[in-house]
Amino acid sequence: MVEAQRKISQEKEGRTGHESLAGHLTAPLMAFNLEKEITQLHEEEAWLRTGRNSKTLVKQPDFRIVLIELQKGGHIEEHSADARISIYTLSGHVRLQLPEQTIDLPSGHLLVIDRALEHDLEALEDSAILLTISWPHAAESE
Repeated sequence: MVEAQRKISQEKEGRTGHESLAGHLTAPLMAFNLEKEITQLHEEEAWLRTGRNSKTLVKQPDFRIVLIELQKGGHIEEHSADARISIYTLSGHVRLQLPEQTIDLPSGHLLVIDRALEHDLEALEDSAILLTISWPHAAESE
């Protein structure tokens, strides 16, 4: 019921993907049904329009988890983060291009990248990835 209301609210406001931060993103204990979250992302306008969608599941000053869906051929342009990240392929197959190597991440594979390392990502199949971002000293500076 709450998920249906949140979806209706997002559609009314025209917000989808990363912009859609309705609901609770911080709590002492949080559990997610990732299959259900992926299904919801596929029903949103951003997925239908662009073949790409994302949802921030957890947002803390020092820690973030983002669920990202990409259709085959989808691309996240070269960038870097000032934090350590992990990329876990839930389904499909993605490829990361790093400055000196290319890494394939089929379903079930996990990669950890240190901060400030340039990379881009391409979906070789329709794919779902779980991106974790950690800023080890961010909580101390807040």
